[in-house]
Amino acid sequence: PFFSALGCTSAIVFTACGAAYGTAKAGVGVCSSGVLRPDLIVKNIVPIVMAGILGIYGLVVSVLIANTLSPKAALYTSLVQLGAGLSVGLCGLAAGFAIGIVGDAGVRGTAQQPRLYVGMILILIFAEVLGRPVWVDCGSFDEFQGSTARA
Repeated sequence: PFFSALGCTSAIVFTACGAAYGTAKAGVGVCSSGVLRPDLIVKNIVPIVMAGILGIYGLVVSVLIANTLSPKAALYTSLVQLGAGLSVGLCGLAAGFAIGIVGDAGVRGTAQQPRLYVGMILILIFAEVLGRPVWVDCGSFDEFQGSTARA
């Protein structure tokens, strides 16, 4: 179960780091743009919320992996869960970096030119997608739980 636990841990740790970076970077942008346009602060917290959602993706996959932990798990099952945890975690980390950078620049740009808001939201959606489809595919842990494959 070591590799399964490592996958469970990496899913939550890396996505939480990505969410933290995205939240911090976008938060700095919101604070600095709030000086110019205080009326846009509430509208510009979208990148902060989207960065926080990445942590939820990691939590979901971590719980899915944790529910299938067993001392007698096959090596194949453990390695599949490690791969799932690493892929979700590292994709969440990359998505957090992307959301933070886009959120910071987009919020500052929106403060100067409000027409940039829709473009910023579209880019944020595409950045969020980096972390999302991987965990949707990882919902098939039940197929590997009873696996009898031996190396």
